[in-house]
Amino acid sequence: MQHRSVLLEESVSALVVRPDGVYVDGTFGRGGHSRAILQRLGAEGRVIAMDRDPEAVAVGQALAREDGRFCMVHGSFEAIHDLLREAGVFDRVDGILLDLGVSSPQLDQPERGFSFSADGPLDMRMNPQTGLSAAAWLASAGQGEIEAMLRDLGEERFARRIARAIVQARAEQSIETTSQLAELVARAVPTREPGKHPATRTFQALRIRVNDELGALTRCLDQVCDLLDPAGRLVVISFHSLEDRIVKRFIRDEARGPRLPKGLPVQAAQARGRLRALGKVGRPSAEEVSGNPRARSAVMRVAERLS
Repeated sequence: MQHRSVLLEESVSALVVRPDGVYVDGTFGRGGHSRAILQRLGAEGRVIAMDRDPEAVAVGQALAREDGRFCMVHGSFEAIHDLLREAGVFDRVDGILLDLGVSSPQLDQPERGFSFSADGPLDMRMNPQTGLSAAAWLASAGQGEIEAMLRDLGEERFARRIARAIVQARAEQSIETTSQLAELVARAVPTREPGKHPATRTFQALRIRVNDELGALTRCLDQVCDLLDPAGRLVVISFHSLEDRIVKRFIRDEARGPRLPKGLPVQAAQARGRLRALGKVGRPSAEEVSGNPRARSAVMRVAERLS
């Protein structure tokens, strides 16, 4: 399936507040959002994109050769401050966009190991050059650790059954491929969710664990307010409840401001929050979901940096 950027028009419209501004695409993918941002910018505008997937970086480097307003850096958005410095950006920026999750090219390439739909090596790393693959992690993790991963990151109600089945199976033969894991989970799960493969939650949880996706998101958000100019925008598109919960709480807490002891004399500016939420939660239209079923779970939140 060709990669389609979800909520493209809505997210870019919410993000771009100045045509001569500097914007960050924290998850370049195949560049749909970056290209749409560039179309809204004038000659002085800039887009700094980052991605930890080497294949995405190669696409971004080609775009950088075509458009001098664009810069591509290789790395995870959890290091957003350092990556911006690497790109030569030392001032604050006008907008940060995070399109979370996995891209269609990653899902559609069996050799990347993200999907149970086609057999391939059980890898799942966003950057195959670093870290443990999913197969390596499953080979070394304890049963309790696997169960906790499935329960907490996949919200899998049969976490204990699946963890036990994985440990029993690997004692006889190492689990090296996506089909091995998918078939193992299918045998372990006693009931089926309508329209959903029984291994869906297991693959989601394992991918999140291998790439530390929730930790990376939290570490990125911790830097956002210090990087945004007043009136700068944060736009985040999430694809499952665990991500969205982190984003929702972050915006809420930053809008509320610091919790100070009662009776402590403070100036109004010291008690004020650094962000304010903008608009309602954004969701894809029925038309977009019809054309791109992978968009169906997307949730977009927008916040603005206060002065």
